[in-house]
Amino acid sequence: MKLTELAKEPKLVKIEIDDEAMVKIYGEIIEFWVYDRVDMEAFMKLANLEGGQNMQDIIVVMKDLILDEKGNKVIAEGRVLPNDVMIKAVEKTVQALGNFATQTSTK
Repeated sequence: MKLTELAKEPKLVKIEIDDEAMVKIYGEIIEFWVYDRVDMEAFMKLANLEGGQNMQDIIVVMKDLILDEKGNKVIAEGRVLPNDVMIKAVEKTVQALGNFATQTSTK
């Protein structure tokens, strides 16, 4: 297989925060979108997030990744997610990007 066959435009993919506790708090499933491919710099920043970072470090990494259905940034000037939602969004984003990488590499 040639690398050119693997190089594609990123596609928006819907992610759902559907944990029972979160649905109970917010009254419904929370949806956001991410691209199925990100550049290596963004991927490595995300991979290096550990429990030691403060919320600001997480926001810096995630603000370019958490999008609405049109591809617009959800986290922008003056707009911040509640901490519990941000933590779940980080978790779901890391899971999704890992799954996308596995799916791409096995085809």
